[in-house]
Parts: sequence; structure tokens; C-alpha cells
Amino acid sequence: MYQALYRKYRPTVFSDVCGQEHITSVLRYETESGRISHAYLFCGSRGTGKTTCAKILAKAVNCENPKNGEPCGQCEACRAIDAGSAPDVLEMDAASNNGVDYIRDIRDTVAYTPAMLKKRVYIIDEVHMLSTSAFNALLKTLEEPPEYVVFILATTELHKLPATIISRCQRFDFRRIPLQVLSDRLAYIAEQENIRLDPAAAQQIARQAQGGMRDAISLFELCGGGGADVTLTRVEEILGLSSYDFLRSVALSLAKGDMQSLFGMIDSVCTSSKDLSVFWQELTAFYRDIMVDKYCTDTSAYLDLTEQESAILHDVSSQFSIRMLMYHCSVLDSAMTAMQRSPHMKRTIAEFACMRMCDPRLDSSNEALSARIAQLEDRLAMVEIGGISVPEKPAAAVPVSSPAVQAEPIPATQPKQEIPQPPETEEMEFDPLPDVSELLEKMGQIDKQAQSFLSDAEILVSADGKQVRIFTDNAFAVMMLSKDSSRNAIARAMALCRITTGQAAITVRETQKKSAANTVESELY
Repeated sequence: MYQALYRKYRPTVFSDVCGQEHITSVLRYETESGRISHAYLFCGSRGTGKTTCAKILAKAVNCENPKNGEPCGQCEACRAIDAGSAPDVLEMDAASNNGVDYIRDIRDTVAYTPAMLKKRVYIIDEVHMLSTSAFNALLKTLEEPPEYVVFILATTELHKLPATIISRCQRFDFRRIPLQVLSDRLAYIAEQENIRLDPAAAQQIARQAQGGMRDAISLFELCGGGGADVTLTRVEEILGLSSYDFLRSVALSLAKGDMQSLFGMIDSVCTSSKDLSVFWQELTAFYRDIMVDKYCTDTSAYLDLTEQESAILHDVSSQFSIRMLMYHCSVLDSAMTAMQRSPHMKRTIAEFACMRMCDPRLDSSNEALSARIAQLEDRLAMVEIGGISVPEKPAAAVPVSSPAVQAEPIPATQPKQEIPQPPETEEMEFDPLPDVSELLEKMGQIDKQAQSFLSDAEILVSADGKQVRIFTDNAFAVMMLSKDSSRNAIARAMALCRITTGQAAITVRETQKKSAANTVESELY
């Protein structure tokens, strides 16, 4: 008889439970030392091992030959519990048996000693579904049960339990299982079942499981149906997911305001097997990843991404300002709500939402106004620095690209504005730039090559904001940052970020070699 994989590979001892070592170690110690509590409360999201640990604990307290707190799995008690035929282990689903009568029956049977095992174990799943009267009937029995009775309560919604119930139990919080632990478990099951599983596919399945082992194994079984190889393409096809490359294309089109491309992308989602609301959730999650990338230097602590996906994310995040991201997220959220309210209008809602994200002028919300103000500030900053030119080679400056506005290039014939240099004997105070994230964001929009060299440099700004010193230990970076186009880009980015004025003097130096032969200095006005 066929058995589902999540049942076939359900752990039978504490050491087989994945990702919950902080709980299994305590339960193993208590059973080994005989310090069994009268009531346990297992809480956590679905598929994290609550019911599994409850059954293992029921075996451990009744096992005839326990080994280091683990059930042997061979004695009559263990076999009876595994088979579900033990009369002293009662499992009840409170979702369907939530009335007070069921709890009264339990209260009446508690007085009788176990018929076969050492202890009678009551496992109440989804205990938060019990009625108020049922909770009240359970209170006294739960507080002072006979020594041969153990209650194990499991719930996915702890906040719905009365405080009086929680205070009478030993509480264990089951965490979401880490992505790598899920992937390793899937790889083990695939090896046992002789199914080829690509690591990228395992990562994607684990990501979709959202920390639940049962969901991960069920999705793997679905993708491996018919003995097919489980590849990333098959997982995306079976589960109706969008690839990271496709999400990047959508986000970049939104940043550029390319509505024609967006219409085509939405059409491709609608005409495929993918559900538009699922795609919308993925796009919202992608925007969340962008936000993490903009605020955190080390995204690996918060995002489970491959190196390639991290590179894609960093490339996309440079195209957005914070205020534009916040505006897009508010539109995505409102559109998701509208899709749930009117599922037959999903495509229309998505297209109108994309139009609003491409052009904030179509929206009168506070977020849209904030995004438009950010664009106007960028335009004003570009006007303020319109007279910037390079002394050695007056030329047209590199145009600035921003998510929704293109600044007009400075004419090549524009006259140079001469500003007196500060005397060489004048002492200036320079302070390091504490946060370069916004500067690097603007540099990514103007000159990606200069951005890469500037990311590892130390930047000092004078107190009056008119002088900038850039130090780097890379001689090649000094040469590249000293180019006319790079200095124009740096000056523009600093002006857009309100770090300096448009007449700042920029000096690029090599930190390791301070001699005149190895110093490249250039003044930009």
C-alpha cells in the first residue's frame, strides 16, 4: 500500500527531528531523568514537528527499554503507539471536537489507571479551537492530573489560548525550519527514493515551504510525480512560480516606466499556468528583498539567495530610491487586496497598478506625492550643478538616469565657471562620510563602473561641503576614479545626495603610497 512521503519519512525518535534541537534536547533529558511534566504546550507554524514530537514523547515515557531518553521502537509499547492501537495514547483534533462534552469525557476517564502502558497520554491538536466552556472544563484537570497522566497540547495560534491554560503547561516554541535544513532533508529523501533532485530545485521547494518540513516533502513529492527528475524548471512549472530573472525584468521595467513591456509580461503570466495573484505575491516579496539589500550590507543573514540571485538583486536595487520603493510597495499591497476582493478582475487590477507605479502623477496618495517630490528634488539638484565642467577637458556631462526621470544632459558648449581655490595653507577639517549607501545608489544610476571602484574607497568631506577627498589602496581604482567621466559622476551623485554643493573640489589619492609620484589629484568645479 502506497504511503505519502511525509508519513513514510516521519521521524520516530528525537534525534531524527530536523531543526528543533533546542526542544528535542530538553525532552530527551526529561525522559532520561524521569522528570516528566504533567502538561506540555507545543506551539509553532504548521509542519514544524509539533505532532511528531508529541508522539515520540508518548513513546519515550512508555518505552520499556529507553536508550538515552529515546524510545527503542522495538518494544510492545512503541510498536502499539506507532500502529495507533495503544488504548492509553489518545489523540484528539480540537478543530472538529471542540465542544465541552469531549473535554468532560476526558475528565471522566482521567480517574482510571492505564490499561496497557505506564502512562496515559492525551494529545490535543489545534487546541486553540476549543470553546470557552471547554477550556474552563479542562482547567482543573490540566492543573492537577494524576501522576500517570500526561497532556500534550499543540497549536498554531498561541495568542488564541487563555492565559490560564498557558500558565499550566510547559511551553515549547517550534521555530520555522531553516532553508538549508529543509534542502538537506529533501536531498536525503530523493536519494532514498532514487529521484534526481537538483540543488537549485531543492532550494526553491524549501523556500516555498516557508519553514515547514511537511509542506516541503509534499511539494517535492508533487514535483517528482511519475519518477520525473526534479529540476528548477520543473518546480517553477508545477508550482506556477516566476523565475528570479523574470522578476528582475518586471522590476526594471517598472523603474524605467516601460509600460509596453509590462503589458507583455502580465500577458505572459495570464496565458501560462501561473496564477496572477501568486505572481503578485512573488513580486511583492521581490520588493521586500530589494528593501533589505538597500538597508543591509550583509543580506545573507536575512535572505536565502544564491550568489547569482544576490547579484541580480543588487543590480536592481540600485535603480530605485527609498521613497520610490515605498510608493511601489503601497501600490502592490493595495492591488493585492483588490485582487482578493475581485478575483475576476485580477489582470485589469495588475495593469492599472503597473501604470500607477510607472507614473506617480496618476496617483494622489501620500506615497505617490513623496515619490514625485523625490524626482523634483533630483531635478533641482541637477539644475544646481548644471555648471560643472572638467578643467582639462570641458565636455558634455554624463546624463543621470533615475527610476522615473531622465535628467537633461549639460550642453558641451556651456562655459566653465571659475571658482577660486582655497589657499594651500588653509587648514580644513574633513570628516568621513558615515553612510555611503545613498551615494552608491545614485552612482549606480549614473556610472556603474565608477560605483564599483567607489564602494571600497574612504570618502572624506570638508566642513563647508566644498572639498572631497577619496582614498583607496587600489592604484587602478585611483586612475579610473580620476577620469573626467568618473569625476563628473561622483560630483553629480554627491550633489543629488546633498552631501556637497555643485562646486566641490574632488581629490583622489592612493592610501598606501603617499608620495607625489603615486598621487593623483584633480580639482573639479
